[in-house]
Amino acid sequence: MKDRQTDQQPVTVSQEARRVGEIRARWSWVEPCVRTDRMLAALAQGVKGGKWYSLMDKICSMANLGQAFTKVKANKGRPGVDHQTIEMFEARLEENLKRLAETLQDGTYRPQAIRRVWIPKPGSTEKRPLGIPTVRDRVVQTALRNVLEPIFARDFAENSYGFRPNRRCKDALRRVDGLLKAGYIHVVDADLKSYFDTMPHQNLLSQLRRKISDNRVLALVEAFPVQEVMDTAKGWTPERGAPQGAVISPLLSNIYLDPLDHLLAQAGIEMVRYADDFVVMCRGRSEAEHALTVVQEWAAQAGLTLHPTKTRIVDASQKGGFDFLGYHFERGYRWPRPKSLTKFKDSIRLWTRRSNWMSLAMIISKLNPILAGWYGYLRHSHYTTFPPLDSWIRMRLRSILRHYAGGEGRGRGFDHNRWPNAFFAEQGLFSLATAHAPECRSARR
Repeated sequence: MKDRQTDQQPVTVSQEARRVGEIRARWSWVEPCVRTDRMLAALAQGVKGGKWYSLMDKICSMANLGQAFTKVKANKGRPGVDHQTIEMFEARLEENLKRLAETLQDGTYRPQAIRRVWIPKPGSTEKRPLGIPTVRDRVVQTALRNVLEPIFARDFAENSYGFRPNRRCKDALRRVDGLLKAGYIHVVDADLKSYFDTMPHQNLLSQLRRKISDNRVLALVEAFPVQEVMDTAKGWTPERGAPQGAVISPLLSNIYLDPLDHLLAQAGIEMVRYADDFVVMCRGRSEAEHALTVVQEWAAQAGLTLHPTKTRIVDASQKGGFDFLGYHFERGYRWPRPKSLTKFKDSIRLWTRRSNWMSLAMIISKLNPILAGWYGYLRHSHYTTFPPLDSWIRMRLRSILRHYAGGEGRGRGFDHNRWPNAFFAEQGLFSLATAHAPECRSARR
């Protein structure tokens, strides 16, 4: 009887076990290859003097480098200046990783040059520079990020959302929406001019030294922003900035702007930041003017420049509003910003040229992922956003069918009877308005 009573007693979990479980849950996003109990405890409790030593062994461990390659492979990406593809690197994976580990350990590792390409800016004739490191350098940067990110993310401010574990654009947008509804309608719409290209290297290293005392790691980080850039046959070496497209750049961006996050938070000023895109939200005009002055003074000290024409104070309750992360906010409503619509329509035009001679079924199979993906992000737009876009897409499809039938020009007139809206629904075309209808009914309730 005593044994049976003993068996029926509830199993108690010690306070220490619960604490360890809570720590592991909080840091579950940290890569297992670096997530030792000792490191997790240090992340939770802090380290003596706030500085971390002897990190290179963690960075160049085969487990960390192997996991880093898995990430690089999943992200795909094009070859760098050495023309080595991910498949070529993987063909001799163990040998390549061992060589990387050895050169990192003995200090002979040197990053190769970055291949620069230029990509279009949505809604603009300008182009944005993108740097493509070699596969080997992307592996090293990923391994470096695996180790450094938990150390810095531990103390990142709550108002920072970009390129952080378990945080997304929608979290930042939700925060903006909540502040607007709470009366924070005077908005500093800020723009850091060419931020990634102008970040001062020495200031960045000073930020890193606040937490990192491993000189080999600091030298490794320092080597990446000054990689030679090959966009001509000769190439050049940047004196400022971090290359857009490099694996480590988003983390360096957050590290550099973190003091601004804390400065505003300590002053009781509400800011929502996603990478270098941020808005400062205030209850009154004078408060917004003060916040702008604080940001301007910090930026000047940090060696950065606020764009003189793009940085402004707006009253979101009036006509004009502001753009943030693909949305336009104005007078209590939100809809896709013009650049988002331009980019969306360009992607639709790509598959709906009248002369492409693809079958309607094939065209719809190309369009549906674009439509579903765009809607998934911008579904919180005002309901009037979607019917005109559906109509425009169907017009382009009718124009294709008209062309196939020997006609000319855009789909119009009798074409609406030949191919009514129901026809495209039967063909499986994704409808933005139909997808949004349940949201409208939910809002009415």
